[in-house]
Amino acid sequence: MNILIVKLSSLGDVVHSMPAVQDIRRALPQAQIDWVVEKSFAPLVQRCAGVRRVIPCELRRWRKAPFAMTTRAEWAAFKSELQREAYDAVIDLQGLTKSALVAWLARLAPGGQRYALANRTEGSGYEAPTRWVADVAIRIEPHVHAVRRSRELCARALGYTVPAEEIFGLQPHLGQGEIAPEKIAIGMLSVRPCVALVHGSSRADKQWPASHWLALADKLDAAGFDVALLHGTDEEQRRSETLAREMPHAVVWPRLALDALTDALASCAGVIGVDSGLSHIAVALDLPHVQIYNFDTAWRTGPQGRARQRCVYGQPVPTVGAVWLAWAQVQPAGGTA
Repeated sequence: MNILIVKLSSLGDVVHSMPAVQDIRRALPQAQIDWVVEKSFAPLVQRCAGVRRVIPCELRRWRKAPFAMTTRAEWAAFKSELQREAYDAVIDLQGLTKSALVAWLARLAPGGQRYALANRTEGSGYEAPTRWVADVAIRIEPHVHAVRRSRELCARALGYTVPAEEIFGLQPHLGQGEIAPEKIAIGMLSVRPCVALVHGSSRADKQWPASHWLALADKLDAAGFDVALLHGTDEEQRRSETLAREMPHAVVWPRLALDALTDALASCAGVIGVDSGLSHIAVALDLPHVQIYNFDTAWRTGPQGRARQRCVYGQPVPTVGAVWLAWAQVQPAGGTA
């Protein structure tokens, strides 16, 4: 059975779709699973166990110059690659016009069907074309976690029950990334474990105050941890460098491709971060992790029912004490914290 997953972006949403792939593998061991995703996230999906073929696209870039010669050539190449296989099931996990277009272009095997969401769920985008394109539109309970939504949609499309255990299947290749973890850590005390701090978010109202990060770094230092500061944009890099100057035993990592970053994070003792894609990677890697929320939305995107992860919510922002208590709770018995 050939199955095509359509989940194009963004980083956190892509990570949240990985458990659905692992469910399919358990329910249908002979299934061949392909995945269409934005090119920038393709290196991460290539680390998802059970994905046979990653089909990258660049819809975000193409729509900025739809009539350019390069766009037309790249679009034709993408369409050819997409239609190379015929699929028994095409599952649109995104629910937007752009994902509906991709699902519509995909080639069905005889008797094959396209599946998609029939309704909007709370806090998620949804556009009507996803329902128009689908042969089978599946209604999902609106108040649902992002991971559960994808798992439920795939289970109902393919006729199995969602397993109790949530597995992401994100596979790091330790020491084989773009830059090995030990090279990233130049300038740090290598004898001490390292905690990665994810301070950046595409939304300023999700960020945690600099003073809180500094206080947290002091606590980590006293508990025997070094810290690494991550960044994905120039602005985040500048903030990382500013914070590092005032933190003990801190280093700013270079900007890494997602596969190399996944490998580097997997080598860490844990991650503390705001609600962002990098924090969701930490969850997928099952690292000790604390996720910081300024809004009461952890029920929708945060780690749920996982012993090694905690969400901390507070208004206007969580306190350093609350985050530190959560960090202590996710440490292994006899840990450093």
